Amino acid sequence: MTTYPIIRVGIVGTGCIGRGLALLLSKRNDMKIAGILTRRKGNIPGLEVDQSLLTHEPERLMENSDIIVISTGDPLYSTEIATIAFTFNLPVVTMDADTQVLSGSWLSQKGQITEAEGDQPGCLAALHNEIIEMGFTPLVYGNIKGFLNQNPPVEEMTYWAEKQGFTLNSVTSFTDGTKLQIEQCLVANGFNAQIAKQGLIGERVSNLDDGAKALAAEAIKQNKVLSDYIISPQAPPGVFIVATHHPELAKGLKTYKMGDGPFYLHYKPIHLCYFEIPKTIKQFYITRNVLLDNGKNPTTGVATIAKKEIAPGTIIDKGIGSFFVRGEVVELEGNETMVPIGLMEHVHIKRKLEPGQMVTFDDVEVPESMALNAWNETMAARAIITARF
Repeated sequence: MTTYPIIRVGIVGTGCIGRGLALLLSKRNDMKIAGILTRRKGNIPGLEVDQSLLTHEPERLMENSDIIVISTGDPLYSTEIATIAFTFNLPVVTMDADTQVLSGSWLSQKGQITEAEGDQPGCLAALHNEIIEMGFTPLVYGNIKGFLNQNPPVEEMTYWAEKQGFTLNSVTSFTDGTKLQIEQCLVANGFNAQIAKQGLIGERVSNLDDGAKALAAEAIKQNKVLSDYIISPQAPPGVFIVATHHPELAKGLKTYKMGDGPFYLHYKPIHLCYFEIPKTIKQFYITRNVLLDNGKNPTTGVATIAKKEIAPGTIIDKGIGSFFVRGEVVELEGNETMVPIGLMEHVHIKRKLEPGQMVTFDDVEVPESMALNAWNETMAARAIITARF
């Protein structure tokens, strides 16, 4: 049996995922915490490992690590840190779909990077790999959501943020659908799937089976492999794939309780976020096999949509989880001028925006950043590839 040295894991971010992963790794014998990079000052509340592991110096973290895990909720910052990790020739694991859909395609050309299993995109990737080995052909990559309010009130979001221990931005992005749209964008790009329409379908159903079959029927109708979701308070908080198989094997599948076909539902009823990250850490450290990334030539992005009328002169500090805007997945073809929701940090509004309006670069002043350069280079490369065909 092959044995490996203890893996030194550098953690970037001290939010829920970073803190949870740190505590989890402290209980393992095959991995150790090399350090935890944070921008916060002083001790971190809720960090249940030695506070001396904290550092504000990226280079110090990299020098003592074998692999880096990034989960910050700030795609601009994450892009910079991943790039620094690459200068140290370190592989990077993200639980950070926000970063993947903004700069992931660019980052994957600079170094070794993968999304982790644990959040919905990574769990779908693992399920994809499992069913592909059994000969299934995916038709729908589905996310399961129990609720959706595209314009939730501040008071309600503040209550849930305090109750659940998340930031206000995070809870708002969960509720208004931005997080889900980002996740399904990553899934579409990572598996060369498509979207049925801007903002996805989001079947509202009483149970998973009905919703999955409805999306499968739509996939057949549009002749696409779809990335989408259902809304069902009764369904488990996981992910699913609807797939087909060779008709000659239908009898065997029926024997094993998969139904009559032609649509076969595979699902994972849970996703355990940081509890599942070590599996990806180990596999990526040993094999460098990518579980999921944003693809070299993405076809979808997450556009910024105004939630309400926004006056010129307004400053939006953070788009993801904002009460001004939300994110919707769109096809990049025909929407080349849209501003990705991940770039909406410290943005100045130049022109009046109406509720439901897609924000373009003509509407705002976006500060310079590495992530902005990454987006522009990705779009330029995509234009060259598209022109060839």
